[in-house]
Amino acid sequence: AKLALQAAHRGYVMESGLITMEGQAQQMLDDPRVKAAYLGEG
Repeated sequence: AKLALQAAHRGYVMESGLITMEGQAQQMLDDPRVKAAYLGEG
C-alpha cells in the first residue's frame, strides 16, 4: 500500500465494497488511521 501511494496522486480505501476514505496520496500516507490499519505503523 505504501509503494502504491508513493507512486499515485490519489488514494482510496474500500471496505466491504464501499469507498470509505479518499484523498491526495500524501494526505493518505500522513493519515494516522491509514498508517495504523494499512501501513503497519502506529
